[in-house]
Parts: sequence; structure tokens; C-alpha cells
Amino acid sequence: MSTPSSPSASSRPPVVSAGMVLVDHLTPPIPRLPKAGELIAVDQLYLNIGGGAANTSMALARLGVPVSVSARIGDDAFGRFIVESLESGGVGTSEITVDRERETSQTLIVNVQNEDRRFIHTLGANRGYVAADMDAAIAVTPKVLHIGYFLILPQLDGDGLAERFARVQKAGGYTILDVVTPGEGDYVEPLRKVLPYTDVFVPNTDEAALILGEHDPLRQARAFRAMGARRVVVTMGDRGLISLSNENEVGMGAFPVTFRDGTGGGDAFNAGYIVGLLEGKSEIDCLTLASAVGASCVREVGTTAGVFRRHEADEFLARHAIPIERIVVS
Repeated sequence: MSTPSSPSASSRPPVVSAGMVLVDHLTPPIPRLPKAGELIAVDQLYLNIGGGAANTSMALARLGVPVSVSARIGDDAFGRFIVESLESGGVGTSEITVDRERETSQTLIVNVQNEDRRFIHTLGANRGYVAADMDAAIAVTPKVLHIGYFLILPQLDGDGLAERFARVQKAGGYTILDVVTPGEGDYVEPLRKVLPYTDVFVPNTDEAALILGEHDPLRQARAFRAMGARRVVVTMGDRGLISLSNENEVGMGAFPVTFRDGTGGGDAFNAGYIVGLLEGKSEIDCLTLASAVGASCVREVGTTAGVFRRHEADEFLARHAIPIERIVVS
């Protein structure tokens, strides 16, 4: 499989989403896990693209924002599926590298009613993704460089990523960092290198707890701010979020929607936030739009099917408000 030629500078999209791409094999919500040897029948199983770079870029495209992906795939049917899915969704794929030594990354996601998702994962080609892989994509500085799933990509090092973030910031672009923490590990040192060059850091509270050993979302956010991030948004699922910056310290609730599958909700949130940045919205309005787009994702199984189009997001926000509480600085 060959990679398409790079677009000209004048046609570069304003957003680059770099990092993890994979194929998700998903179940709809089942009543319980099967017993040993038992078969549970469902009406449908789902095959979707996934990973932070793919999910956020597909959500951005649905919101009307041109975006390209920097990532690695294998030279196999699943790799071709990823490229075809991204392109059919309106996402640029010219900076996706074909790794001929590794298979395309995959995740099996089992959804059980009233329980969190269960994951079985293989890193595959994502194991080889390095900071230099994004150099062609940011040769013309994007307005936003988004990293999907830092810390789970073993060769995406803190020094290399910090250098690229600094380059984008110096040229006037925004940097957004999302993470995944695959169990216990030393995550603080890589973040100390990258967060001083990060405009928006968006961990969820469970990830933050693994990184810091701290379970209070407000203290988590303050710790990441102390490491240098300009804005920190700690998301908490249906409990909303905590967001800290020089300008604002706020808690925000969640929009009520019918929940089917949480896969990709955080990535859709990031897409909504990026749209707000591109449109020059206030920090609070960025958070509100992001929360609406994130909520839209969980209404359907998979990372893309439920995500709002832009007019749908605007219509939803015209009908719904979200609780916002200013945090008293102590």
C-alpha cells in the first residue's frame, strides 16, 4: 500500500491530529459477560476506526474542520480500512506512514450494560510511532497540533514531542495534549518535559490518578498546572469536568444524553474544544461546545456515529444549558 503524495502548503488543513490510530472491534451493550464456553448473541457487532488521532480527526471533519492525521499503520487489510474510513470521512491521510514490519493496531471493546468498557489491545504499528513522524505534517505550521494518546506510544518521547510543541507554539499555533495511561508507570517525567509547551492538557480523572497518585480532580488539575500547562481540563464523564487556567477556575456539569457507549467521548470532546479555539471562542465557550460534542458521541456505539454535525451542535446548545461553578481559589 502506498501513501498519497503530500499536499501543497496552500492546501494544508488548519489542524493536525497525531498519534494513535487503530481498528476497534466493538460489542453493543450486553447484559453480562459470557460464562466459559457460553455464546451470547447480539444483533450486530461493530468494526470502526479508533485511537485518539483518528477519533478526534473524524469528529473534527463532522464538525466541518479540515484536518489531517499523522500516524502509523500496518501493510494489511486493517490499515487499508483505516485509510479508507478516514478519507471517506473527509480526513487527510497523506502523512500516515505504512510500517511494513508491524501489523495495524487493534482493540477489542466489550460493552456490558451499566458497567465501564473492557479492552483487549495490541499496539501493533503504533509501537513504532516517533516524534519525527509528524515533521512533514507540521512543516507548514498548523493552527492546532493535537496529540492523541501520549504515554501509551512507547517511542513518542517527551523530549521529541516537547521540541515539536515548542516549534508550533513559536509559530503561533495551539498545542493540545491527550493521554492514555496503560496501567502503573512513570508518567510524570515525560509530562514535565511536554506540559510547559502545552496550551490545553486534557486527561480524564482516572488517567490523572495513575499519573499523580492523587484522586481529587481539583488537586490533579492544579498539579498539572504547576508542571507548566496553560490550561488543564480534567474530565470526569457524567460528573462533568474541572478546568483551570490563569483566567478561569471552574467546575462544569455534563449534558444529559442517552448513554450507549463511552468509546471516543473524550476524543470528541477534544474536537469540540479545537473548534472553539479556531473560532476564537472564550475559554468557557470552548468547554461548553466540547462538552456538547463529547456528549453526542456516547449516544451511539463506536467513536463516530453519534458525533454532532456542526448545525446539530448549535441546535443542541440553543436548547440546553450546562451548570458552571466558579472555584474559589484557596
